[in-house]
Amino acid sequence: MRIDVLTLFPGMFAGALGESIVSRGIEAGALAVHLHNFRDHGIGRHQKVDDTPCGGGPGLVLYAGPILNALDSVELTGTTGASAEAIASAKQASEAAPARVKRVLFTPQGRPLTQEVVRELASEERLILLCGHYEGFDERIRLLREWDEISLGDFVLTGGELPAMVLIDAMARLLPGVLGDETSAHDESFEDGLLEYPQYTRPLEYEGLKVPDVLLSGHHANIAKWRLEQAKERTKQRRPDLWERYQRNESSTK
Repeated sequence: MRIDVLTLFPGMFAGALGESIVSRGIEAGALAVHLHNFRDHGIGRHQKVDDTPCGGGPGLVLYAGPILNALDSVELTGTTGASAEAIASAKQASEAAPARVKRVLFTPQGRPLTQEVVRELASEERLILLCGHYEGFDERIRLLREWDEISLGDFVLTGGELPAMVLIDAMARLLPGVLGDETSAHDESFEDGLLEYPQYTRPLEYEGLKVPDVLLSGHHANIAKWRLEQAKERTKQRRPDLWERYQRNESSTK
């Protein structure tokens, strides 16, 4: 899987991409992440990418031109540094044999990022992630290209970099060869519509709390049954919305 990230702050991604499981996935070749600064297509000597909003109001709004030019350059040539002639030539070639690319724009107005959405996006061959900043995007960025608009939640961040890191991390875990145990990603919260069951490890007793006997029994069917019961009870208590959806899905499959 190839992921191209358009951002004003590529340095923010160093830790997220250089450590832990995502780094392992990149080293294994399961995914490749390319960072691009869309200021490379900024206007004038200072490569300006934003201006005050039309109609007045606070903050700065990102220009359509620099972002869409950077997007076309990255999508068609893999870099923001392509000349206009190279982009035009690549665009002609792509019209004859269009590549499969999905564009993601991070915005509070997008659909919520859920595990289901993560699985959907992880199945793509190539993603381009656009990280906004400041007050927002010129609306023509949305209107002139097709986007999958994604929201991390009902809150506002300073930019799209953190949501992009979250999405990359969540997708990386689902790619073959990234996790040491390939079953790990299928045995966690949200994968079957339930929250994950409680987990324990050694010591068998800590501050008066013991590991449940069933987990030490070696009886795999009983362990599986206990885990399912615990997952259901935890979901019912902590996430009534998920529990209601789980019950509806269970009823529809009977």
